[in-house]
Amino acid sequence: MESSQESLFEQAMARYQAGAAAEEILPIFLSITESAPRQSAGWTCLAWLQLLCDQPDEALRSARHAVRLNGQDPQARINLSLALLETESKGVRDHIQVVQQVIAVAPQVTDDLKTALEDGLHRKPNWKALQKVKNWLDL
Repeated sequence: MESSQESLFEQAMARYQAGAAAEEILPIFLSITESAPRQSAGWTCLAWLQLLCDQPDEALRSARHAVRLNGQDPQARINLSLALLETESKGVRDHIQVVQQVIAVAPQVTDDLKTALEDGLHRKPNWKALQKVKNWLDL
């Protein structure tokens, strides 16, 4: 990602973390993924925002792309699991197992994942798919 895209990514993340609505940030990540299509973090964030905005089909495409680019990213796998659940598709267990393996060998990612899951439940209370994933991962 070139520096202007990195800056845009960082600015968008800062706005999201400051509490900006997912609907407000979503177009920025669409632009980021169009400009830097090989950057997995952009696709991971886009999928998360699409899930928050009740766009499960779009999230499924974005999450699959993120996992293709970086199969070891546990957040990308969580997003893909959520999108699969939301679209009633198969294959969730495989992705949950990969996340469990990553947590086992790199427990330092646990805090970031917990934070993301709590953020999701705060922004979208009663998100059944996210609660299932959280329970499966015991986070």
